[in-house]
Amino acid sequence: MGKRYFCDYCDRSFQDNLHNRKKHLNGVQHLRAKRVWYDLFRDAAAILQEEQTKKPCRKFLQTGQCDFGSNCRFSHMTEQDLEKLSAQVQGEQRSKELRQEGADVPPGTVEDWLEKRAKRLSAAQSN
Repeated sequence: MGKRYFCDYCDRSFQDNLHNRKKHLNGVQHLRAKRVWYDLFRDAAAILQEEQTKKPCRKFLQTGQCDFGSNCRFSHMTEQDLEKLSAQVQGEQRSKELRQEGADVPPGTVEDWLEKRAKRLSAAQSN
């Protein structure tokens, strides 16, 4: 049958040859999936800055859904989401400053990490 290539970003496989792999790697679906994957690891400050420059998506505000999803050029965050994100950025900045000063910062618990991870994954799936 030949070798098969499995793309972790898109969660699909296909026959591995130069033409198929090049076509897939330059395809819109792959580029979107790759962007979503790397967006999971962006810091909160970068996300906040990007979301504040965007205008709100009218379709998302009216219906709660947007056909463009994560590729929409408008923001899908509500004012409450932006406030929470801003508070998270400020908390991260404070803890970073404390670490630079040499103060003891209690490490986060595993439960905190799992909760944040679950939120990121659910946000990525909803977008």
